[in-house]
This record gives sequence, C-alpha cells and structure tokens, in this order.
Amino acid sequence: MKIEEDHLGPGSERIAPALRDAINARRVTLAWLHERLRERGNTVSMATLSYWRSGARRPEGAQSVAALSDIESLLDLEAGALTGLLGRSHRTGPVGSARFPLGAIDVERAVTDAYAAFGVPYPSTSREVTTHSVTDVGSDGNVAVSSIRSIVQATVGTTRAIPFLEMTPGIDAPAPRFTAVAGGHLGALYSHPSGQVHGGLFELDAPITAPDTTIVEWSITYPPGYPPTRESGYAVSRQCRELLLWIRFHPDALPDWCDERVETPAGSVDTPVSVDRGRSVHLVHRAFGPGAVELRWGYGPRE
Repeated sequence: MKIEEDHLGPGSERIAPALRDAINARRVTLAWLHERLRERGNTVSMATLSYWRSGARRPEGAQSVAALSDIESLLDLEAGALTGLLGRSHRTGPVGSARFPLGAIDVERAVTDAYAAFGVPYPSTSREVTTHSVTDVGSDGNVAVSSIRSIVQATVGTTRAIPFLEMTPGIDAPAPRFTAVAGGHLGALYSHPSGQVHGGLFELDAPITAPDTTIVEWSITYPPGYPPTRESGYAVSRQCRELLLWIRFHPDALPDWCDERVETPAGSVDTPVSVDRGRSVHLVHRAFGPGAVELRWGYGPRE
C-alpha cells in the first residue's frame, strides 16, 4: 500500500532535528530503520525517510503518522516524541475536480456570468466540506425561507469571498432576498437576465488560505408574490463530506407525498420518502458530489 505523499509544512523543522538526534543516539542507519518498518508492514520508502530526516518534507496522512509512531518505538522514544511535533495537518484532503452539478448548459452559462460579474474565478477555488440546509414550508405549502450553514475550505491560495447562487432551471423567477447571517457580509448581488440564476457574493470576515476552513451562514427568503415553490434542494460542484437537507412543514400543510431526487453525472434517481412525526423530512448524503439533492412534495395525487 502506498504511503500518502508528504509535504513541506511547519512540522518539518521540528521533526527533522528530533528524528536525526534519535537515529544518532540509537546508532542505527536509515536502511536499518527502513527494514524494521517493512517488517512491521509499513512501506515507507528510503527516500521518504531521508526527506523526513532532512526536513525537506513532513509526514502527512494516517499511514505516514503510523510509520512515525513505529519509528518512536524502534528508536526507544516515548510515545508522542515525534508524532507530537506534527501539529495540524496541512493537507486539503481529496478535493476532486469541479463539475457543474446540474445537466443544464444554459444555467451553467448563467452561473459563469454571475462569477464574472462578481470578479471571482469559475469554478470556485473553495469547497464545502459540510453543508446543512434547513427549509421552512409555510401554511400554503410553499417554501418560505431556507437557511444554510457551511464549513468552507480554501483549496488553492487565499479565498476572500464566495458566491452563493439560487438556480431555477427553466423558470424565470424574481430575485429572492439573500441575507448574510454570520461569518461575513454580502458584498454584491447579481441577477441573470434569464431569471434562472440569482445570488450574492459572501465576503468573509477573514480570508482563509488553503487548507484553512471557516464557517458561514446565510439565508434565502421568498417574498410574497414569488412563484409557488414546492421543492427544495442543494447542489455542490465538488465532493462534500456531508450534505444535509432538512425540510420542516407547517402543521397545516403536511404533504400527501414527497420524493427525493438525486442528480449526479451518472443520472437522476427519484425515491419516495415519508414525513416523520416531527412534521419534517431530513436527507443526509455523505461523500456526495458533484451533484444535487432535491426534495419535492405535493398535495393530492402524485404529479
């Protein structure tokens, strides 16, 4: 099994001298250490051990940390003598390539126009690690407000602002009201002439540099006169570790049916779901994306 690639980082200058001193004190060679690790099932290479000793690279990832822990044992060091010097990881983790989550070319063009208007690169250089989207349905059975809370990570360079967009494929809708709740403020608003894409540029309270994260919260309110909406969903252009949708129905508007639609590059899948005793539906997807998850509901026969 391949050891994860290691990277330069703040832990390198602390681990390297400690590792060199321990090797010298034990009067062993890197070749001896490599062989003992191999016997224990750790396939760290001689080159990697040399990098760690020189400080050119630092251990990263679970397998590398396991190897470092074995090195502590082999060199008669106390547990944590080396691993305790690592500090926080500087890996972003698997990011994956970005991909527009919906199969609508005209909507993607509208999204690229929105990014251009905001002056940010498309696709985004940030990703949503975890997103919780909570939608409240009014007494008329239509969406009233959606609140979104996300842990966002910078994947490249420094991120100062993030576009959040509302997409209505095939529907010319007016702009809903966007509100920055926490973690930043709205620096700009945008509405595409097609009426299918509206959004705001969420400027962070403090910039984040890869692989740092921040937490943001924002909401969308649908004013009176907005087209009746009996669906709520969320789309991500990169894999999200956890995507949660929680739809809460007014007690006077419990639906007769609900369907979950999951759209990914592999296609769309519809699944009937039931409203729980708390008058709500929650959908959880882990390691999800690129793609979109949507809940649709109705009254009377299923559409």
